[in-house]
Amino acid sequence: MSFLSAFRRDWMASPRADILAGIVVALALIPEAIGFSIIAGVDPRVGLYASFSIAVIISFVGGRPGMISAATAAVAVVVVPLVKEYGVDYVFAATVLMGVIQVIAGFLRLDLLMQYVSRSVVTGFVNALAILIFMAQLPQLINVTPVTYVMVAGGLAIIYLLPRLTKAVPSPLVSIIVLTAISIYGGLHVNTVGDMGKLPSSLPFFRIPQVPFTIETLRIILPYSVTMAVVGLLESLMTAQIVDDLTDTPSDKRRECKGQGIANFVTGFFGGMGGCAMIGQSVINVKSGGSTRLSTFVAGAFLLFLIVALGPLVAQIPMPALVAVMIMVSIGTFKWRSIRNLGSHPWQSSVVMVATVLVVVWTHDLARGVLVGVLLSGVFFASKVQRLLRVDSRLSPDGRTRTYTYTGQVFFASTERFAKAVDFKEPVEAVLLDVSAAHFWDISAVGAMDKVVMKLRREGKSVDVVGLNEASATLLGRFAVHDKAAAGSIDH
Repeated sequence: MSFLSAFRRDWMASPRADILAGIVVALALIPEAIGFSIIAGVDPRVGLYASFSIAVIISFVGGRPGMISAATAAVAVVVVPLVKEYGVDYVFAATVLMGVIQVIAGFLRLDLLMQYVSRSVVTGFVNALAILIFMAQLPQLINVTPVTYVMVAGGLAIIYLLPRLTKAVPSPLVSIIVLTAISIYGGLHVNTVGDMGKLPSSLPFFRIPQVPFTIETLRIILPYSVTMAVVGLLESLMTAQIVDDLTDTPSDKRRECKGQGIANFVTGFFGGMGGCAMIGQSVINVKSGGSTRLSTFVAGAFLLFLIVALGPLVAQIPMPALVAVMIMVSIGTFKWRSIRNLGSHPWQSSVVMVATVLVVVWTHDLARGVLVGVLLSGVFFASKVQRLLRVDSRLSPDGRTRTYTYTGQVFFASTERFAKAVDFKEPVEAVLLDVSAAHFWDISAVGAMDKVVMKLRREGKSVDVVGLNEASATLLGRFAVHDKAAAGSIDH
């Protein structure tokens, strides 16, 4: 594909829709970035500058067009102790190192680990995130004036009803504009963006973090950087998968790993904290018509324009307008079909999905929830596969030889069944282990074969192993200890 055709596909496929979607996302990013700055204990400009920088850079170097990356709560939570103990410059340094680690992860192809995340875990991750997005709006809905609820209801009405009349303009953008106009000209007493924190009035500038360039500094920031890198990549790759499903288009996960690293590395030098992909804003972008890199670029660039050039006006945007948009995102993100599927899907899949949701919502830690889901999936998979090992036996007509026929997979979870099937005390002269229909996968499987053969020989029986396939024979030939001297006589 030529550069020009690639540029048209990635940037100019639908410029009008992408620009409008980017504007909606930029408006939704402001309170989020300020809120995450407050969580981290830093000045609001740190989160806002980070959101601008990451979004703009990732639009060029990311692997998933149309996905929004910016400052996030998942990363902000990690740096809280670092800010309290050492100050914000250490956060910038940790962000730079976070970027380096993520780029290395991209070269090491750690994105391939996503292959081990089951569909049930992804569904649980999405549902948990939808719940967290909704819960994050509750502070704006508690102890507020009645007009707040009216505005939220009005905003949702515009968002859901306007598309029935026209889709020329994203309904969330219309909702924000209409509610802002009503709030300003009606003099309504509601919370505004300005109440979240002071908006910066200057552009970010290049600045080397003011920390000592010593091994001690590296020792301080490395644990935080590693955690930020892992959490950021996990959330980004999961979000990329979700956007892939929403748009029915593929993404380059390896490039996304490197892109996230480059974006965070640069952001650390422009006074921003670390970030990653945001599922909420990505869903807003896609549902508003954004599908290319242009929408991500506009989101970041327009965010900076809003806070620097239109700061006083942006500060007057009523929070109910943005709350309505985020509630729409929450409703649209949740996989409602998964509730109906609880009764029809295998119970193991349902347990994995529900456990992922509960852990994420309980801990507000996406990484922990996904880890629990992946571990449960692994346990259930191993349990399922180990039951696929079948053992049959027959006694020869003369009663002198017992043949055990193994069918299935021999690995760490099925080794107990492999050994328990053998009657070591049976009064026979010879035992034949037929593994023609079996496959040996790991050292545990080799150990099981060693155990069976050596125990039978201690009971005075001759043992023959027949039917090893080439891969299994190679594995046993390298690591088995039961008959090294006679290894060449085994019938392959």
